[in-house]
Amino acid sequence: MLSGISLLRGAGEQPFTWRVALQWLSWAITFALAIGMVRDIRRASRGQMVPDDSPIRGKESRYYHPRAAK
Repeated sequence: MLSGISLLRGAGEQPFTWRVALQWLSWAITFALAIGMVRDIRRASRGQMVPDDSPIRGKESRYYHPRAAK
């Protein structure tokens, strides 16, 4: 999140080049992966199935809390 804020602050000061485009792309990919991880952890904490490509697949018991499953 913070790197996105710094990108926004610097957007008005510098010209849009391929390096700036790569910075924005990198930030967007990282942000999407973070949201996916939070979503997977939330699913695991409620006892739901986690997708096969998730890094926490097979470790769902670490995140499961019976109170969150309600």
